Amino acid sequence: MTLRLPAPDGGVRTYEPRAEPARFTVGGPPLTSRTVFSAAHVVADPYADTSPDGAAAVDWDATLAFRRHLWSHGLGVAEAMDTAQRGMGLDWAGAAELIRRSAAEAKATGGRLACGVGTDQLPPGEHTLARVRAAYEEQLALVEETGSQAILMASRALAAAAKSPDDYCAIYGQLLRQAAEPVVLHWLGPMFDPALAGYWGSADLDAATETFLRVIAEHPDKVDGIKVSLLDARREVELRRRLPDGVRCYTGDDFNYPELIAGDERGFSHALLGIFDPLGPLAAGAVRVLDTGDSKGFRELLDPTVALSRHLFQPPTRYYKTGVVLLAWLAGHQDHFAMVGGLQSARSLPHLARAYELADGLGLFPDPALAETRMATLLGVYGVDQ
Repeated sequence: MTLRLPAPDGGVRTYEPRAEPARFTVGGPPLTSRTVFSAAHVVADPYADTSPDGAAAVDWDATLAFRRHLWSHGLGVAEAMDTAQRGMGLDWAGAAELIRRSAAEAKATGGRLACGVGTDQLPPGEHTLARVRAAYEEQLALVEETGSQAILMASRALAAAAKSPDDYCAIYGQLLRQAAEPVVLHWLGPMFDPALAGYWGSADLDAATETFLRVIAEHPDKVDGIKVSLLDARREVELRRRLPDGVRCYTGDDFNYPELIAGDERGFSHALLGIFDPLGPLAAGAVRVLDTGDSKGFRELLDPTVALSRHLFQPPTRYYKTGVVLLAWLAGHQDHFAMVGGLQSARSLPHLARAYELADGLGLFPDPALAETRMATLLGVYGVDQ
């Protein structure tokens, strides 16, 4: 049927959904030319009697099933990260349970897993650097106990407590010396979390970059790679060219990922991306093309997805999770459009309608008819009769 979608001018427009999905092969040879993680979302329990500021209620069966979906296509899973609503509905108790369950599932299925280590068990307010370090250490111990790789996430508490670049170097240096295995260092920009403005001790990104590189240079054997989420392709390229040998750059740039992953004559980025949650099968297929040395074919597959990603991640960027979960529901990976913290309300109906249209155009929905029916239901709830 033809769907009636809200138009940008406040009216209604018509859209003809596609009849057939694109075909993405499940499985295939392991990805070889790039290490690729999808930062995966969590599925809320829609029957839980909770509130936006209450404890997160997670549908564990659906959440773990989605991780098996990503692993089945050869992608790694970056767990308990920003995409999983860490600090935006998912508290540390929920994140810890998520890490334990996902680690057990990864061992059972042979999936690759890396998990976020932060300080979000600390209550709101000011904290000493010693308390921040202890919070990091608690979470690092849990991740290492599960046998997972650690991703040292940017910390709101550290951003508030640090008085200078030296404070960052001291905290990260102590953590890296303790880490049992090389970790991924995560630099999340303020467009994803305003509380992280001035991270690494300066609002000047050039100065912050020097501190970041100093931490890596002092502990290169303990840094597997860096995950950069600044939405600035030029800065990422310049940064990755200055990394010590053996330290990888995992792009977190959801605006410019095809060109950054494809790379140039001087190097390339691996990937740890929230957009690879809805793009999982397509992204894995594109990287397998790249594995053959066909950079042009890789770009032909992945470049058309950028419009969807830029739409989902448009300001306020931190609410991109709403579009990600919408697409998971429309694709049949979960039975409802509900989110922990009530964040299904964080984007407007025109935004959600455009996300549906762009994803449908890419053939992302395994069952286009199901996606169409569910979108029509959502539109009806908002009063857009079909």
